[in-house]
Amino acid sequence: SAVKESGGCIMSHSPGTGKTRLTIVFLQSYLERFPDSHPVVIAPASLMLTWEEEFKKWNANIPFYNMSNQEFSGQEIQSAVAHLKGNKNHRSNKHSVRMVKLYSWRNKKSILGVSYNLYEKLASNKYASEKPEFGKMLLELPGLMVLDEGHTPRNQNSRIWQVLCEVKTEKRIILSGTPFQNNFKELSNVLCLARPAYKDKISSRLQDLSKLSQEGKNGRFDEEVGIMELKDMIAPFVHVHKGNILRESLPGLRDCVVVLNPPFIQEKILNRIDPAQNTFELEHKLSAVSVHPSLYLCCNPTKKEDMFIGQRLLTTLDKIKLDSKEGAKTRFLIDFIRLSETLKEKVLVFSQYIDTLKLISDQLSAVFRWTEGEEILFMHGQLEQKDRQHLINNFNKPDSASKVLLASTKSCSEGINLVGASRVVLLDVVWNPSVERQAISRAYRIGQKRVVYTYHLMVKGTSEWGKYCKQTKKHRISEMVFTSTDENDKLINNEVVSEDRILDEMVRHEKLKDMFEKILNRPKESDMFTNIL
Repeated sequence: SAVKESGGCIMSHSPGTGKTRLTIVFLQSYLERFPDSHPVVIAPASLMLTWEEEFKKWNANIPFYNMSNQEFSGQEIQSAVAHLKGNKNHRSNKHSVRMVKLYSWRNKKSILGVSYNLYEKLASNKYASEKPEFGKMLLELPGLMVLDEGHTPRNQNSRIWQVLCEVKTEKRIILSGTPFQNNFKELSNVLCLARPAYKDKISSRLQDLSKLSQEGKNGRFDEEVGIMELKDMIAPFVHVHKGNILRESLPGLRDCVVVLNPPFIQEKILNRIDPAQNTFELEHKLSAVSVHPSLYLCCNPTKKEDMFIGQRLLTTLDKIKLDSKEGAKTRFLIDFIRLSETLKEKVLVFSQYIDTLKLISDQLSAVFRWTEGEEILFMHGQLEQKDRQHLINNFNKPDSASKVLLASTKSCSEGINLVGASRVVLLDVVWNPSVERQAISRAYRIGQKRVVYTYHLMVKGTSEWGKYCKQTKKHRISEMVFTSTDENDKLINNEVVSEDRILDEMVRHEKLKDMFEKILNRPKESDMFTNIL
């Protein structure tokens, strides 16, 4: 039927398996067949330079106009560039540079690259009143739309999702290694972007699944039946690849949960955090203090908490900031990095919170006399794109001075290549399993030369374990919905990397072994979650 034939598709290929390269090859072929199709690639701002570099790397011979880059690529229509530079009354500002790129894209066989934030701004009604030509072109001209990290616009109340729904073309490619993020409602919104004509059908099916998911164990059988029906519905336009190429071409991946015993002061602070406060503030406080107790001072403590903790202990917290042994996770991390350096392995450390990463940077400087920008690299959302790319290139060079990269989970967990690291440490437990998976895939991806070891750190007696169990339930649902039909993909997890010289050394070490409560290998495949979930 016409409904079945219209619309786009979803490429749910595991992170790090080459979706960008595959898309570039497809775009080359598509433009040969449809030279006036004006494709647009929309991606997170942090990935726009990556797309630009990939087109150059693979000699695509197709102009790619990055709207986020204020410099010309050299492939714009030269008469437009000359006109701009020769017009004294029309300075080379952001607007005029973008106008030249849009003009070139409209008139040449080429591809436009725009970040989600910029696309929302330029195509929305608010901006259209000032620059109507931008919005009109971005909504009506594309004959093909590619959404990289296509799970990004998943909230129906967000302006970017609403703007993308207004795009005229129904030829869309959603690229995402993790389409299922938190719940079925978000998944429904992503599926509707791919196939607008399926909107009512998809929304109805996923509303039923949301109710069953909330019922827990009692509705589990019905939920699984519903998921199978959903899979059949979306099968014609969803292609799943779980990463067999990674298993075949990379040395291996080992995943473990490390539960740590908190030192006395840390345990005391954790027990005195007031649970009766804003959920986000409470989460921030518990996550930060589980890394190191002094981070409590950075978390807007309430008067009630300060009174409960006492001035003497508050003063102590300020004094122990640089003492890594006072925090379960910082103690583990410092000794872990020390041992990693002896094996010449680089470490990638993820946290949601900048204050946490800053403290770790200070502690590393104090212990090893390392310098930020040399041995310690710090990647966060405030970096300029060029500085960010320079940092990535530096870290991935085997002979660079860098030893550890401290990365903000929010700004660095998607799309970028950090194969210089073979050890990945996750300091926080997050609700969304795909965030964790994306973070690990910065190192475990095509180009990696070593076995990648990942460590999920938790502190005994905190809410982190329960949070991890709920995250695992979401992971289970995602795996059920997006199952590969390739038999080879089903064998991916059969190979286990058992030896971990660094962790084994720490567990056996007389002065370090007391920090460990338990270590769980391949936790999400364990039967231990069956009853919990």
